[in-house]
Amino acid sequence: MKPVIHSLSDLKNLAVKNGRKKLVLCAAGDEHAIDAVFDAYRAGVIDPVLVGQKEEIDRFSSRCEDFDRFEIHYEADEEQIIRKSVELVVKGQADILMKGNVTTAALLRGVLNKDFGLREKRFLSHFALFEVPNYHKLLGITDVALNILPPLKHKVQIVKNAIRFVRSIGIEKPKIAALSAIEMVNEDMPSTIDAALLSIMQRRGQIKNCLIDGPLAFDNAISKESKQQKNIPGDVAGDADILLVPNIESGNILYKAFVFFAEAEVAGVVIGAPFPIVLTSRADSEQTKLNSIYLAAFSVKK
Repeated sequence: MKPVIHSLSDLKNLAVKNGRKKLVLCAAGDEHAIDAVFDAYRAGVIDPVLVGQKEEIDRFSSRCEDFDRFEIHYEADEEQIIRKSVELVVKGQADILMKGNVTTAALLRGVLNKDFGLREKRFLSHFALFEVPNYHKLLGITDVALNILPPLKHKVQIVKNAIRFVRSIGIEKPKIAALSAIEMVNEDMPSTIDAALLSIMQRRGQIKNCLIDGPLAFDNAISKESKQQKNIPGDVAGDADILLVPNIESGNILYKAFVFFAEAEVAGVVIGAPFPIVLTSRADSEQTKLNSIYLAAFSVKK
């Protein structure tokens, strides 16, 4: 069992102890992504594999003293770059895939290319792990980036992906709050019905290795005082490990509110494939990109 992460600042040392992992940077011509990769290399966390056009990659050769030692694959165009990058991780020649100077949609199309056989077997979702200054432990949110308005069957897959992932980083039985605007079932609010059904499915053993409660409003999920005031029973309210958001809009807003208003630190990865995918936005900070690489590297089995 891996040690539990208490702080995102723990990630670097824990990733180092987990051993160097091979990371493929797809379309390595992105300045901020390649700087984060070089920093993670210097920290002893990853060995980079750079895939992209020759002129795009070589212009960064002076930014890392060991550039000549790196595995590099020069490809002519975006389609070949994506295919080669995905092929390396699918075939087990690398451990982590990271987005560079390519769109999210194009990269994920490459991951789910029928030639690799993942589309039929895997459901992808995004998982963000936050360190919020005024919350008493790390807090996960899913899904804020991929699944727009997931129906119940997809929420089940999102939850199962999150459970598998957090167990890989040492959280054995996460407490999952299925969010809505209120804590009571209301037939006019479909998210409350989905949340209640997820809670029942967990109690009946259809979803294992977790506790799920819902519907819960955001304050119920994270505030013990709110839980007490509203007399909400159970162990999830006021102490959630993971927030399951009802749709991408609410998740994206919450993610950015944590970062810009609460000054939270965050690491984010796409999960559900046989390998973690570091998929950060150009607006994400250098530290967020590093945190995300560290989280991905720590999650990979030795």
